[in-house]
Amino acid sequence: MDRRKSFKGYGKVEETEEAIFQKKLKKRSIIIFISIIILLAVVITAAVAGVILSRQSTDDDGDKAPAPPPSPSQSLKAVCSVTQYPDTCFTSLSPLVSNSTTFSSIIPSSLFNLSLQVAKHSVSELRLILPKHLNDTVLAKALKDCGELFDDAEDQLRESSELTVSSKKGDDLRTWLSAVLTDLDSCVEGVSEINGTTSLVQDLQFKMKNATELVSNSLAIVSKVGSILGKFKDISNSKVPFHLRKLLRSDGNNQMFPEWVGSVERRLLLGEGEEEGGADAVVAKDGSGQYKTITEAIKAVPLKSVKRYVIYVKEGVYEENVVLSKHVWNVMMYGDGMDKSVVSGHLNFIDGTPTFSTATFAIAGKGFIAKDMAFKNTAGAEKHQAVALRSQSDQSIFYRCLFDGFQDTLYTHSYRQFYRECTITGTIDFIFGNAAVVFQNCKIQPRQPMAKQFNTITAQGKKDVNQNTGISIQKCTISGLGQVTAPTYLGRPWQQYSTTLVMQSVIGPVLNPLGWIGWVNGVGPPSTIYYAEYQNTGPGADLSKRVKWAGFKPDITADEASKFTVGNFIDGSSWLTSTDVAFQTTL
Repeated sequence: MDRRKSFKGYGKVEETEEAIFQKKLKKRSIIIFISIIILLAVVITAAVAGVILSRQSTDDDGDKAPAPPPSPSQSLKAVCSVTQYPDTCFTSLSPLVSNSTTFSSIIPSSLFNLSLQVAKHSVSELRLILPKHLNDTVLAKALKDCGELFDDAEDQLRESSELTVSSKKGDDLRTWLSAVLTDLDSCVEGVSEINGTTSLVQDLQFKMKNATELVSNSLAIVSKVGSILGKFKDISNSKVPFHLRKLLRSDGNNQMFPEWVGSVERRLLLGEGEEEGGADAVVAKDGSGQYKTITEAIKAVPLKSVKRYVIYVKEGVYEENVVLSKHVWNVMMYGDGMDKSVVSGHLNFIDGTPTFSTATFAIAGKGFIAKDMAFKNTAGAEKHQAVALRSQSDQSIFYRCLFDGFQDTLYTHSYRQFYRECTITGTIDFIFGNAAVVFQNCKIQPRQPMAKQFNTITAQGKKDVNQNTGISIQKCTISGLGQVTAPTYLGRPWQQYSTTLVMQSVIGPVLNPLGWIGWVNGVGPPSTIYYAEYQNTGPGADLSKRVKWAGFKPDITADEASKFTVGNFIDGSSWLTSTDVAFQTTL
């Protein structure tokens, strides 16, 4: 039967039915890709486990023959035990091993069958929910955001499933799967802020449950496999479906560059393209460039380009909401200075826009670089959530940029991001999201909020223990913008595994001595959070009156702090080396 006919009865026009059908296909594709990732990860883990068991048997008694390999069911249980949802893991994969004599025998014939089984049993929540709420204009915006988030998740799962490509490193896999979980969570959060705890939200959460658990399990397996593979040279060099070693190449001057950085791109990033004559496009309000708006210039960018596309934005205030879709890759945008080339908008939550879509400037395509630019949301404190910039761009860089707003100024949504010599202003949760992000040598400036409000600089959204995400603030200056009398805190834990470190920074007297505050004032966070401070100075750096939470670490070691440096936390020593942005890889 033509499945498109199953949408009849909602009383919608054909265009709407087609859109809903496409959403359904996207959802199915996500589940299929998740299944592929889990199965491949399980295969790797089982292979590693077999080698380890064989070694242990030989080490125990060299004269004895190696112990027989574990049964497929035993292998599967061992693999699933490292996940957050072992029952879901075992249930989804056990049909493959029930009639198999060896674990490896199930691989070739059952990969596609597994995908179909999971897809068949998953319900398309968008097919059931969208038609009922298309007349609610505000909710329709949130559901549209869900569609974009699903698109991003699908793309990352597709890339993650291509594990035979040698350039796909373990760090990349963890980053991509972490981002997929963030995408799924962001959809629910966006609908929740519009509809609260209604049956719609509950229905959405129920239908997202299977996909979320499958992604979480695959992330857990990939994380554990990575740690095991790193210990065994013969395994890491064998024909496993992906490699964890870093693939770099030299430019002839003893500099190492990521494999994806070409020679032309390196020249551009080293500064040779930062002149009007060297830019691919020039934006000028006075008509002296090729385009008068940034949006017009973005439309001319080739989709999915591996070549760096450079846009020069001349001095001026550009009042527009700019969106770089996930298909717009490797754009470099530079201006005449953070006080001169300004992108300004005023979308906000109070006036009917979901937080995700309030961004004045939003980037989803990978490899974005901004330099000497300002991004502002002028809605004001009374309009609540109003994002100046949202980044979902993997390996994105912001150098000498200004992010100006009040609540939710800078949305570091997902993937790997680096900010150097930037200025960020705001009030409540004004640096938030679930990216792996490092702020280095930046000015962080809380400002006066509305009456009876307090300031929180960060709100980090790590929800799964295996996500490689967090906020690292290194060698920055934290001081009030003008007179600030409201209580000000370094952050509050948005999710169960919120991770934030402030180190080697100068903290001014604007900070409340407690340092941190719970998501709900007066209620302590779960012990699973990771909040830490290391070698900070200034009147606000005194730790004697800090919160006494189990998850707050006031005395971490240098080794622990080094995990959050550019070189370790966002693998910046490989991809940042190819740019003209100064950075420090260590403490």
